[in-house]
Amino acid sequence: MTAERALRTAAPHELLDAVRRVLMEQYAAESVELFLADYGLTVLQPVSVLPHTTEPVSAHSSAAGRAFGAQKPFVEPVGDGRVRAHLPVTVRGDRLGVLSVILPGPEYADGCLEELAEVADVLGHEVIVAERDTDIYLQARRKDRLTLAAEMQWQLLPGRSCSRPEYDLGAQLEPAYAIFGDNFDWSATADRLTLYVTNGMGEGIEASLLTSLATNALRNARRAGIPLADQAALADQAIYAHYRGRRYLSALMFDFDLATGRASVVDAGSPQLLRVRGKSVERITFDAQLPLGMFEETDYVAQEFRVEPGDRLVFVSDGVYSVASPEGETYGDAALNRAIQSTRLLPAAEVPRAVLRELTGHRSGSVPDDDALVVCLDWHGR
Repeated sequence: MTAERALRTAAPHELLDAVRRVLMEQYAAESVELFLADYGLTVLQPVSVLPHTTEPVSAHSSAAGRAFGAQKPFVEPVGDGRVRAHLPVTVRGDRLGVLSVILPGPEYADGCLEELAEVADVLGHEVIVAERDTDIYLQARRKDRLTLAAEMQWQLLPGRSCSRPEYDLGAQLEPAYAIFGDNFDWSATADRLTLYVTNGMGEGIEASLLTSLATNALRNARRAGIPLADQAALADQAIYAHYRGRRYLSALMFDFDLATGRASVVDAGSPQLLRVRGKSVERITFDAQLPLGMFEETDYVAQEFRVEPGDRLVFVSDGVYSVASPEGETYGDAALNRAIQSTRLLPAAEVPRAVLRELTGHRSGSVPDDDALVVCLDWHGR
């Protein structure tokens, strides 16, 4: 309660100072550091010292990375009897980073680890709110400079993961610091989950402008309570009115009923869906309709789809299944199926990053010439 009061009354840029004071006074902490995951989900960037003068740590192989990946506190000895507790900083399933706290001894960690984890959760919520008023936490997530197009794309996204009793969601874009037109969006109410996976035509700023127009047109229609097919039609009109068919956007749109698993689907272009049910992976196809903005006043029709508890849905853009190796071999369905099978035991938030790592290996580390987007939805049902 003391930490929560301190965080809520602190200036947006002073959240870490506020939580550090409380943990030192109330829990005898000797050091408190905050690390935020970078855009590529490869390292945890320190925000304790600005500008950044301390080294980032691996999001995979470090002690802090272990807490980040498992989403559980992890305690390690640091010498002289002291221990360092690494606490996930997560907001409704969206993994932000890790709070690392040095304590005088293991007995301190044993007695207060649960409370420290709650403090980390409160800090995560306050960081999200503070980002409206300060750039500090957004700057801390960058291990490289974002292109302007990537800056625009990341600002459109709802988050990179989300959890509710009915489902878990995870998503990732590559190249994280120079993405073009791929995008995803989701929104949930008490009874429904709406999910869009989109792929804008073109590169750089032009692709980002197109995606921004389409995403906001879809949100505008969705927030007006309009059905899924009409959302597609209104976004189609908005894009065509501006570009007159010169540019268009592919979209795969879902509206799930959380109680039943029934969904309405509009397939308007290239994003693809693979379903993991039991031990099998199968590609799910729908009646293909025209991309948004290709022609004037296109009518869209929603199809029916049903997801069952235990299903995993993996959405991929053409930058995944069409990418070529240095020898010219496309990634294709077989390689994608193997990558998805190899991640069956991972939580939804970890799957996109793991699949994209496989993709990087297929390219042999070469610079991609197209965006790659992976979204994973684990369906639990009610």
